[in-house]
Amino acid sequence: MKLNLDIVPLSSWLATGKEPFVIAGPCSAETEEQLVATAHLLAATGKVSILRAGIWKPRTRPGEFEGIGSIGLEWLKRAKEETGLPTATEVATAKHVEEALAAGVDVLWVGARSTANPFTVQEIADALKGVDVPVFVKNPVNPDLSLWIGALERINRAGIKKLGAIHRGFSSYEKTAFRNEPMWDLAIQLKTVAPELPIINDPSHICGTRELIPYVAQKAVDLDMQGFIIESHIDPSVAWTDAKQQVTPAALTDIINNLSLRKAESNDPVFEDKLAVLRKEIDALDDQIIKKVADRMKIVEKIGEYKRDNKVTILQVSRWEEIIEKRSKFAKALNLEEDFTVKLLELIHGESIRKQNQIMNAKPAMEA
Repeated sequence: MKLNLDIVPLSSWLATGKEPFVIAGPCSAETEEQLVATAHLLAATGKVSILRAGIWKPRTRPGEFEGIGSIGLEWLKRAKEETGLPTATEVATAKHVEEALAAGVDVLWVGARSTANPFTVQEIADALKGVDVPVFVKNPVNPDLSLWIGALERINRAGIKKLGAIHRGFSSYEKTAFRNEPMWDLAIQLKTVAPELPIINDPSHICGTRELIPYVAQKAVDLDMQGFIIESHIDPSVAWTDAKQQVTPAALTDIINNLSLRKAESNDPVFEDKLAVLRKEIDALDDQIIKKVADRMKIVEKIGEYKRDNKVTILQVSRWEEIIEKRSKFAKALNLEEDFTVKLLELIHGESIRKQNQIMNAKPAMEA
């Protein structure tokens, strides 16, 4: 499946000459002095293309700082006038869109909580009709590619052709080193169905702590994302929101300077020839893997018939535990990650259960 988005290339609306493309600024506009001072430091780095600041902040619980409100738009305007940096902010209602555009904000983005609600996205889309402004759409809070795609389509159908996506990670019940699990595969799936869509990474919200940002940023570059939106504060230790994940402008410079930038393609014919040979080897192995899986499923069908005839349940937990234990050890010996092995086995096991269930519940030929 390919998305039919009517968009223009990133280079035609964000040709900044800087690589990678970076949107940076404080999580929240707190005071005029804080925002303008941060903007000057970011502009001085020479790394930042657009200044960001949260004006309206949707918080998980009431009573937390929910943004300075509309007055912050005037501060953004001043920062733009003094530094020359275009500005960006998040919008979550039609009123936000109207006020931001009236204040001359150059780029808008739809936040993760908004993306998760089609009613909210449609309200924003309706407010954008007839407007020529770049809009980025963050992935929804939960790992739902359809919601992300749906939000992009709604904004695009409102006439927004300068459209991009922001990968900021997804909520997970499992506690890991990340604030939001990257789930890179979902971002890759979006790139696959919409190869022309610019995707930038939000390492601040994925990481939750500034120490992990360089690692995630490098991974995003390696996956051919076009840039970043990173939270940067003049003094993160006193930030009113998300203090742990914000970096100083100087630290931001170090992060960008230490990235190993890579190209999507090479013009070296020797490289391309070698790559073609290796890809042929991969293709042959993929064919073998699929063939082996198909052979396995034929045996699964025989097992399903045998269980049916002997009135035995499909799921046998002890057997599944045995598979996980033995195959994980074998895979580890072959230098495969345990997490990958378990996910692969779960996929195969799930299809095996489906096939056996289909066999057990099929009507006899005389009844069909």
